Amino acid sequence: MEVNRDSHVPAHKRQPKEELVDAMKGEIGACGWIILIISALFAAITFPFSIWFCVKIIQEYERAVVFRLGRIISGKAKGPGLIFILPCTDTFIKVDLRVISFAIPPQEILTKDSVTTTVDGVVYYKIQNAIRSVANVNNVHLATAQLAQTTLRNILGTQTLSSILSNREEIAHNIQSILDNATLQWGVNVERVEMRDVRLPVQMQRAMAAEAEAVREARAKIVAAEGEMNASRALKEASMVICESPAALQLRYLQTLNTIATENNSTIVFPIPIDLLQGLAKK
Repeated sequence: MEVNRDSHVPAHKRQPKEELVDAMKGEIGACGWIILIISALFAAITFPFSIWFCVKIIQEYERAVVFRLGRIISGKAKGPGLIFILPCTDTFIKVDLRVISFAIPPQEILTKDSVTTTVDGVVYYKIQNAIRSVANVNNVHLATAQLAQTTLRNILGTQTLSSILSNREEIAHNIQSILDNATLQWGVNVERVEMRDVRLPVQMQRAMAAEAEAVREARAKIVAAEGEMNASRALKEASMVICESPAALQLRYLQTLNTIATENNSTIVFPIPIDLLQGLAKK
């Protein structure tokens, strides 16, 4: 379903734009009709040679805005196919209706948290109204490109660095909406805006890397401390079990000897009871 974009614009803002286009649709006057008759007679006299100058071919993806004595005729763009123009009185401008893309040059931006960053992007748009794109703006492509650069700088200047890095899609959608509303009077429909790259200064990259490394080290220390605490609790429970059954200590000793023997070494372990050492210490 096609959405009428003019309905989202207030009436007091739409009126000047409509008058700008409609002002070129008046009568040509008696003198203009005389010039048209002379031009038509000249084309008829020089036929068939004049056919090469009067018939033009418009491609499927193009439209032609025809000016007759400086005024737009027929109220709409002509094409595609063959169009007929009168020599000396008619001129036409071809308008490409295909999607056009251009890259926004890298913009050096100072974010809300006073961080200098460089951002570039790409904009996809197409001309929806050929007459507006010719009658209301001198160079629609240059105007759209400059407006996209200005909008990108203004929007990113109100964002923090963290929001730019995390909310790139939302910011691009806001830029698209602003461009679409601003270029409505030019007959342009902005279809998509993408932020391609966000480049930070080298010092900022090093600071962010150091901060991330410190966070990782802190998390590693917390995990190691939690592991030691769990191990100490397990050892406490094991000591309580061994105290209840003295034979368990002898079994643990034999298991340790078995583990040492499987490693093919010459280490020999002689366990000495701790009670014996305590008795010697007292003496």
